[in-house]
Order: sequence, then C-alpha cells, then structure tokens
Amino acid sequence: MTSGGNLLRNSLLFGRMLRALGVAITPTQIVDLVESLQYIEIGNRQDFKNSARAVLISRQEHLALFDEAFDLFWQARKEDLSELDLGKLLRKRRNPQTQQVVHRANNDNGLDNDQEPEPQLDRIYTYSDQELLRQKDFAKLDDNELQAVQRLMMKTVWQLEPRRTRRMVRAARGPQIDLRRTMRQNLRHGGELLQLARRERKFKRRPIVVICDISGSMERYSRVLLQFVYVVTSRLDRVESFAFGTRLTRITRQLRTRNIDQALRDASATIVDWAGGTRIGESIRMFNYAWARRVLNQGAVVLIISDGWDRGDVALLAREMDRLHRSCHQLIWLNPLLGDADYEPLVRGIQAALPHIDNFLPVHNLASLEQLAALLAARA
Repeated sequence: MTSGGNLLRNSLLFGRMLRALGVAITPTQIVDLVESLQYIEIGNRQDFKNSARAVLISRQEHLALFDEAFDLFWQARKEDLSELDLGKLLRKRRNPQTQQVVHRANNDNGLDNDQEPEPQLDRIYTYSDQELLRQKDFAKLDDNELQAVQRLMMKTVWQLEPRRTRRMVRAARGPQIDLRRTMRQNLRHGGELLQLARRERKFKRRPIVVICDISGSMERYSRVLLQFVYVVTSRLDRVESFAFGTRLTRITRQLRTRNIDQALRDASATIVDWAGGTRIGESIRMFNYAWARRVLNQGAVVLIISDGWDRGDVALLAREMDRLHRSCHQLIWLNPLLGDADYEPLVRGIQAALPHIDNFLPVHNLASLEQLAALLAARA
C-alpha cells in the first residue's frame, strides 16, 4: 500500500487502543477501514477521521471517546499520515490527556484507577490462520485453537466406498430387464412388449468401525481424536465407535448425542480406564469375539487409532489383527506419531500389526484427517 506498510500497521494499533478503552473492535472492521481508504484522500485528516468513525463506531456513547482517542493517537503532524510510525507513539509515556481517557474507560469497565485494562481480543481465524491450524500438531493446540479445529473438523466431508448389494432397483438403462414390471407396464398396450423396464444392483454405503486408543501414551491426542470420532459418528450412518486402554468400551450411543460437549463428557464418563495402560491385543480379541459379527457384516471399513505402545502379548496382537483383517473390507491404522519426520515403527505393537493392515497413516493434524477423507473418497 505504502512504503513500509505503516498505515495498515498503525490502523491495527489504533483498533487495539480502542479495544483497550472499551470499544468493541473486530479485525473485520479494521479490514473494512483499510479498504475504505481507496475512496478518500488519505492526506485529508478529516476525511480519514470520518471514515474511521463510520466504520469502527456503532454506538453513540462511544463517539466522544473515539474523538479523544483519535486526536491522541493520530497527532497532527506535517508529515503525511501514511508515513507516520505510530508504534513509537504508543510506547511513549502517557500524558494527562491519555490518563483521562483511560480513567473514563476504567470506570466504565469497573476497574480501579491504577489497574491497567486488559484488551480482550476476539480470535477470528482468517484463511492463513486456518492453514496454520491445518498443519499444527494436535498436541500443541491451546483451548482456542482446539475449538477452531473442532469447527473445521465439522466441515470435513466424509464419503465412504459404496458396496454393491444383491438387491435390484429400478434403472433407466440397467443391465437387466425387469420382466414383472415390463409385463405390468405393457398391459395398457394389449400385452405387446413396447416398453422394457430395466433394473440394476443397489449400492449401499459401507459401515465404518472406529477403535480409538485412550491410554496414557495417547493422552496428548485422545480428546481431540475423540472429537474426530464424534464428527465421523454424527456425519455418517452405520458407524460404530469403541475406545480401549486395558479393555474395550463401546461409546457409539454416547457419541450420538447432538451436543458435542455433552457427547464427549458422556463418552469420557463411560470409559473407566482413561489414560491407563495399554493392551491392544486383548482389546482387539474382545472386539473380535464380542462385536465383530454384529458390526463387521456387509464389508465394513475399520479405523484403529493408536501409537502402537503395548504392554500385552505381542503374539496375541498379531493373531487377532490377522483375524480382524480377514473379517473386514479394509483395515486402516492411524498413528499420531507418524506425523514426525523422524518416526520409525520400532515399538512391538506396530511391528506386530503392520503385516495385517491395508493403510498406515498419520493422524496428528487436520491435514492428516483430510488425507484420510481423500483416501476414502478416492475409493468411493
């Protein structure tokens, strides 16, 4: 825009000052202010002030406060506004006029005279922020970023491979002739076969089974990955969800709750071995014997989310993984540690499971979940 981009930076600083004084300013309003500058003469101080007041102020009681803050912040100078570096101005000691403005804002907010007001910045994620969130490891997210990731997860489109069933349905150009419907439709023509009704195989979405590790070694990822399990469960039909540490727990019913926070609280309360030990082999065996026949029919896709750390019998894990692999249509292992460029599958659990899985994928950030969705969609 200008040399050094000072005008944009100073507009941001001015918006922060207004927020500190109790005026609700959003990043979107700052962007609108900058865009409005192309319609005015930037060197005209009064035009700039009127534009800023029209864009940034929406309440009448803030007008007087805005005028004082504007005169203080954008002090009259001979130089052009676009050349001012007003970051230095904020670092100067406040004069009595500043103290009066801050004092008024403190009284409005119920603060003491000597107490500094804390700006409360609204977190609005732009495209670049979302791109950073897509690549950021789940274990390094703060509370605000976790909520943003949760919203972005809800926008992910999940589409599973359809399965061709034995049932036949009507089709305009199906490969088979529906004799019964053909005879019924041609009765109006005296029995002459003038129209041929056709049919084809019906396609139905495959079921999906998610088995998530919530042991101590997965504690950094368990809660955000349960959010992922909730999204899959709420977005698709015929989804079965399980969690395991030292034993297997079915959490499908808890994750069917409409409110995600309530669903995660119910699921956490149901899991009695949260952040404990890990016995992957015994948990997979419990699934194979208690649940496989009920949830793996009709060619289900199975997702196992675990880092592979196992304190149980490795031979049992290999045997049960082989049985699970032969019982499902596709077996995918998602490992949050696989996102590390230096990761090597050295732990016993991963080494025992690798020969029996179809895909070994990372699940450490949003980009990895999008990779999984793309893989399932490609098969579809």
